[in-house]
Amino acid sequence: MKIRKPLLSGIAWLTIIFLLIPVVVVVLASFSPNANVRIPLQPLSLNSYRAVFSDSKWAEALGVSLLLATVGSIISCGAATMAALANNRVTYTGKNLVEGGLLAPLIFPHAALALALYSIADQLNLIGSFIGVLLAHIVLTVPFAYRPINAAVSKNDKSMQEAGMSLGARPQYVFWKLTFPMLKSGIITALLFTFIISFDEATITLFLKGPDFTTLPVAIMTDIQEGTGLAVPAISAMMVAFTLLFIFLADKTVGLSTFSEKR
Repeated sequence: MKIRKPLLSGIAWLTIIFLLIPVVVVVLASFSPNANVRIPLQPLSLNSYRAVFSDSKWAEALGVSLLLATVGSIISCGAATMAALANNRVTYTGKNLVEGGLLAPLIFPHAALALALYSIADQLNLIGSFIGVLLAHIVLTVPFAYRPINAAVSKNDKSMQEAGMSLGARPQYVFWKLTFPMLKSGIITALLFTFIISFDEATITLFLKGPDFTTLPVAIMTDIQEGTGLAVPAISAMMVAFTLLFIFLADKTVGLSTFSEKR
């Protein structure tokens, strides 16, 4: 055991370092004069950040991404909350099948899921529309919302709601005054993480978006393909900071352990 523990610790630290190296490189590149990292390090420059703030396309792409992530995360969490309440409080045939269907997008590769969503959107004439991309983001993020909300529902004491109903309180009142406050921690966690996932999504968006709008991740990919790319390190560094801020807020609000709790 004494031999294994240092070995496991070493592997863990190597894994952490391996995961953090790209982040460090991106941050360093964002302060480089030509958006590249060279040894020895070049003098610090804000050229990459100037390229971001001097081109309106980045602000437009950011606005679309924020709108998609905000609306999508709210709808995903609403759907996940109803599904979690139904699966924990109602007995019906095929409950496990329904829960498996909710979590299915976690299993499929993004490209396969994107192709399936493209086929459905094509049948509904939603290719190139904002609604089509929004619905795809909702499908993608519902499983991530369901997990923490379901954990909160499974720990929820139903006796208080039952007492409220027995005293004549209407279902809407019981939900907003009793059930919702008990589920608030799980819902906040779900909102934060579904927002991040939707905000960072590029593959599915690339399949479904039209020429009239684009999201920030897709704009980054396009900029790299066109060979300009000066603004990309700065955008990427800001997205890393944005994601870390959301994770910090989730940890301080409800704790990251919500995702690892078992029913």
